[in-house]
Amino acid sequence: MSHLINIFLEPAKVFGELKEKPTFVAPFLVLAAFTIASTLAYFLTVDPAWFSEHQVSQILAGNPDMTKEQVAQAQAFMPGARVSGYIGAGVAVVFLGIVYLVLGLYYLLAGKVTGNAAGYKHGLALATWSSMPMVIASLVIIGGVFTSSNQTPLESLQMLNVDPLLVQLPIGHDWSTLAKSFSLLNFWTWFLAALGWKTWFRTGWGQAVFVAVLPSLVIYGVMALVAIL
Repeated sequence: MSHLINIFLEPAKVFGELKEKPTFVAPFLVLAAFTIASTLAYFLTVDPAWFSEHQVSQILAGNPDMTKEQVAQAQAFMPGARVSGYIGAGVAVVFLGIVYLVLGLYYLLAGKVTGNAAGYKHGLALATWSSMPMVIASLVIIGGVFTSSNQTPLESLQMLNVDPLLVQLPIGHDWSTLAKSFSLLNFWTWFLAALGWKTWFRTGWGQAVFVAVLPSLVIYGVMALVAIL
């Protein structure tokens, strides 16, 4: 359990110990717990009537030609704020688990390609432990929930993302999705993943950084390509 603290203070020491005994359950549970807490904190606090209107405005922003009848029909099928919270929390944890399972496989394959013996358990450990800074993003949301109006969009509380920290793009803007998805904490998680890889396999920083950044580079690259097109 001391790793949960030392990953922020002495990450090289943590990864050195994880090389001999890789674990991933504790960091995943912490990340899942904070994800659930931040999701429920928002949706159980937000003004339900305002949230419903906000959902409609988002639909209209993406489909400005919709008629009033179509909007009313869509609104009838949209869950309320409370239900959205419970559904969102469950979906977020499942998605989180899938992401780490895929990343674990990625690190396994990366090890084979680079000639480094990285087992699947090591891959899961690297994926989860390097993601621990994302706990801070959840704490920022929770803090925002209790210090902001209950008529604030969730994306506006994600203050460590490019949007809204550096820019405020309107809904429907070509670069809105990318800006709202890119967290500045990514740089920290990339560093930790690269440090773990370098520590385990005694590689140079070049290979370690490339392996750590490649998945995100592909994802954000596709998002940028969609925005351009």
